[in-house]
Amino acid sequence: MLGKIAFLGSGETSLAGGRIFESIIKEIDHPPQIAIMETAAGFELNSAQVAQKVGDYLQTRLQNYKPEIHIIPARKRGTKFSPDNAEILSPLLTTDLIFMGPGSPTYAVRQLENSLAWDLIRARHRRGAALIFSSAATIAIGAQALPVYEIFKVGEDIHSKPALNLFADFHLPLSFIPHWNNAEGGADLDTSRCFVGRQRFDRWRKQLPLNQIILGLDEHTGIILDFETQKCRISGVSSITICDGKETEIYPAGAEFGIDKLGTLNIPNLDEGISATALDFLRNTPDLEPDTVIPAEVLTLVEYRQKARAIKEFAESDRLRDQIAALGWEVQDTSNGQELVKK
Repeated sequence: MLGKIAFLGSGETSLAGGRIFESIIKEIDHPPQIAIMETAAGFELNSAQVAQKVGDYLQTRLQNYKPEIHIIPARKRGTKFSPDNAEILSPLLTTDLIFMGPGSPTYAVRQLENSLAWDLIRARHRRGAALIFSSAATIAIGAQALPVYEIFKVGEDIHSKPALNLFADFHLPLSFIPHWNNAEGGADLDTSRCFVGRQRFDRWRKQLPLNQIILGLDEHTGIILDFETQKCRISGVSSITICDGKETEIYPAGAEFGIDKLGTLNIPNLDEGISATALDFLRNTPDLEPDTVIPAEVLTLVEYRQKARAIKEFAESDRLRDQIAALGWEVQDTSNGQELVKK
């Protein structure tokens, strides 16, 4: 059974965001396993803190459901925190809900495209895991990405980039724009349509394929796609906008409509389009005991300790070793580098 998919225009740690998380978690009959992907913010030096902030919020907001939160530090290809590193992705094998949010849409696409992480996310969704995307991640999983930073911050010409296209498997030509009603620019600067403004958005949209459907999400507002009932439900404080190139329709919070409003839905086969590597990982990895999974927080501390030792900051190295020990792991310095042993 396909899991639900939800999108937020912004505010994953707001009251509106919390309600969407809870509406999905409350249907799970056991303490939920929640995975938070760092990838969209993986280029930022504080990406671990960005993800942990969401994790801390969910731990408190959903405390009645006793969630177990896993931060997935899949930050950058070519590093040990790569979206292709099976070790750090192992919590995805048993997760009930996967979340990805703030950061850069185009960076998220570059890191996740054709990666083990992206295949596992898609495969787990087809096996019942729910997916929630917010802000930058919402753009990244569509068919076409609006390069927000490149246009709004860097001044590049209006252009579109192919995105991860999650809904290609479902034959739905969808692209997403969060922060649809943003008004931070005040009366002097149009920052709607995810900060680029209506004029530049209209030029961007003219570059898309003719059949493309745009789903605009107001801030602190989301949509939940339920594949079992074939319904979409709007939640939050404002509305969502659907543009199909011919007409524009607006649905306020509380509204429902059929998924067929987004196109003719095709349900993919369980393993359709999933790489052999990901399928082997799903099928052949033994059941993981909690003690065998190294928490992302521990991996991050180990990375910081390695940097401290490299510049001979041994006092800081010892402090980080004590922090790691407090989390239940012993770090051992060997000729092959640092190794972790569960205490």
